[in-house]
Amino acid sequence: MRHRIVALAVAGVLAAAVPAGAASPEPVPGYGYEDGYGYEDGYEDGDGDGDGDSPPPGPTPPPPGSASPDGEAWAWTQLTSGGTQIRYVSTDSSQTCPSVRYTYGGSQHTDPLSRRSEPRGLQFPTTVCEAEVPLTASDATLVPATVRAARLHPSTGQLPLPNWTSTTRPARIGVIGDTGCELPADMNEPAQNCANRWPFRQIADSVVDRTRPNLVVHVGDYLYREDPGRGNDNPAGCTSTADAANWACVVADFFRPAERLLATAPVVLARGNHEDCNMNQQGGAGGAWFRYLADELRSNGSCSLFSRPAMIHAGTLTLASVDSSLADRRDDGSTANQGTYTTQFNAVNQAAALAPGDVFVVTHKPLWMVKAAGQTPGAVTWATRVLDGAVANTQLRHLQSKVRMVLSGHFHLAQKLDFDSTRPPQLTLGNSGGPLDNGPIDGNVELQSIGTPPQQVNQSVTKLRTPGGLAIYGYGDLRWDGTTWNLTFRDRTGDPLGSSCRLSTSTDHRNFVC
Repeated sequence: MRHRIVALAVAGVLAAAVPAGAASPEPVPGYGYEDGYGYEDGYEDGDGDGDGDSPPPGPTPPPPGSASPDGEAWAWTQLTSGGTQIRYVSTDSSQTCPSVRYTYGGSQHTDPLSRRSEPRGLQFPTTVCEAEVPLTASDATLVPATVRAARLHPSTGQLPLPNWTSTTRPARIGVIGDTGCELPADMNEPAQNCANRWPFRQIADSVVDRTRPNLVVHVGDYLYREDPGRGNDNPAGCTSTADAANWACVVADFFRPAERLLATAPVVLARGNHEDCNMNQQGGAGGAWFRYLADELRSNGSCSLFSRPAMIHAGTLTLASVDSSLADRRDDGSTANQGTYTTQFNAVNQAAALAPGDVFVVTHKPLWMVKAAGQTPGAVTWATRVLDGAVANTQLRHLQSKVRMVLSGHFHLAQKLDFDSTRPPQLTLGNSGGPLDNGPIDGNVELQSIGTPPQQVNQSVTKLRTPGGLAIYGYGDLRWDGTTWNLTFRDRTGDPLGSSCRLSTSTDHRNFVC
């Protein structure tokens, strides 16, 4: 966010998330698109690359041993709506994919990764590969002889896999958001000190060391280097305006500082407003998102304004990822595109009803977050009205009862709101790297009623240096105790910011006891 607060089981449901007859969303100035959704048929085509052509090439055979290794490769494990994926991106010249070896069902398996895309222009000098790994597999390692990159991250080639089954869930979850180093294209806006005052690497390492996560959730905003020429850390290949959102900048803003974290646990990645489409809906930060990080990857560099909701299963926990990157894009209270989001939340509610257990809604922009509050009722500034209104207009008029909480970012602070009602608590965790925001005085927040219908805030916990002052860098630590979830806000070193809070098990009185 560039904003300061100063003064699978349900594929049919999800495919209908933006029906053909839905009202077209607000036209975005300068954005050309055929049907109002940014892609020709309302969503990406069946193979996910948005071009309607034949699917990408299949598995790549191991390369001949005569070629000398070159380039650099990054591998990680990502939970998607299609299951657990090993993803691999390399700049080596062979344009081949490695194989992954893992243990499953008591025996060892070796599967070649499939090539998802080949190098494409200066922005995308990469080969992208992926492979699905079955749940309960273990000990995943890239086969060294099949890796043609001279440098591999992680260097061991060992990749984390889920440690849960279909009847259990991750017990320790790290939640981070808004992590990139902010280098605005507007010269009137300050540039962040990427070399000395950007804490994302420290925060990512603290998640590893203090939370020891089974799963990491990133609530969006990875790519902040709009003008890399303003940076002072000078990462190779990401030093000029022309380099914005290229692979070297993606590595500089996300992969390199998160290297240990990505080697520790699988990730769930949500799209933020910084992963937006450019005027041509081709390339740019949005193109990078769909090429490397999205739920369904694309090979043609295209970017869509909206994505269908993704239901991502982590055993008995389901994460419903809603793309809110275009919601209220100027942060001025706009309710444009509310119908689109209502359709999406209807799909989420229907899918949640079929979920095997708890559901977390993961959406970059929060449904209910208080930016500022005075001492009299009604003196409140909150976000995000278009998403709140969309939920209120669903067939249920609220989120499905299995939704235990909403995880978001966008605002650069850590805040927990609960309403002691059927409305789930809202966690906002956007304090993991970008310049921090000021926050509200919690006592004033608890005088206010927000949302549709208006509900009084039961408890507000915002982690600030002083009441109403600047936020504190850090992340969220969620732990399952066998009965419910416990939340701890942690600072950049991993130290707790206050006491832990325990989520109630009631569906009528949803609150945290701190």
